[in-house]
Amino acid sequence: MIRLCNKSEFNVILSVINDASKVYKGIIPADCWKEPYMSEVELHHEIKSGVVFWGYEEGRELIGVMGIQDVQDITLIRHSYVQRKRQNQGIGGELLSYLCKQTDRPILIGTWADAVWAIKFYEKHDFRLVSTEEKDRLLRKYWSIPESQIETSIILADQKWFDIDEMMG
Repeated sequence: MIRLCNKSEFNVILSVINDASKVYKGIIPADCWKEPYMSEVELHHEIKSGVVFWGYEEGRELIGVMGIQDVQDITLIRHSYVQRKRQNQGIGGELLSYLCKQTDRPILIGTWADAVWAIKFYEKHDFRLVSTEEKDRLLRKYWSIPESQIETSIILADQKWFDIDEMMG
């Protein structure tokens, strides 16, 4: 079942994120990796900044989370994580499909450039990579991340974003 997460699940959300993010260790730049991957302070900041978390629940257990955030004129998919023991079972795809239906705005997703599996996952769900120049511009406009992370990240966009980008020329 996919449902809106509530405030009382803060620690469970944090646990899912920090469990699932272990797949990035040794993949992302060492200066971007830390344990835990996301601290309580960082998660509070993300929620305060407007990230709304949705969860995938099975047997009363939250096993996947994904955030959605409206920023200016677009929607960002943020912090997409499924417990490692439950990955590759379609849970992330169900969450992503559900959240995509929650907005009429163009959707952007950022991830690590070396996280090949994540890129393939989003491409499988009809997101496409934007150019490097566009990626840099978008990360500076819609995200608040360090320059070193901009250099090592990519952006994928849905068809709505590409359609609007084409019209704007």
